[in-house]
Amino acid sequence: MLTGKQKRFLRSKAHHLNPIFQVGKGGVNENMVKQINDALEARELLKVSVLQNCEEDKGDIAEELSKAIGAELVQIIGNTIVLYKESQENKQLILP
Repeated sequence: MLTGKQKRFLRSKAHHLNPIFQVGKGGVNENMVKQINDALEARELLKVSVLQNCEEDKGDIAEELSKAIGAELVQIIGNTIVLYKESQENKQLILP
């Protein structure tokens, strides 16, 4: 579980990132979860964009992704979800 200070730090790091995944009409599927998990292992911090044609609520999507991957939900801002998961091999971010 992340503290407020850690979330603030991660939000500042994620500010300059562009979303690299999009959740659309089909919602979250198993293949997407695997790809996001692999990307988190490489990057530790990433953004996921929820498209307007998505039928699910962005809060539900964020919760579903974070549980399926075992990642921490840093922030939901607009239609963008910020996820963090500590990398086992490529540790880049050192949390305060």
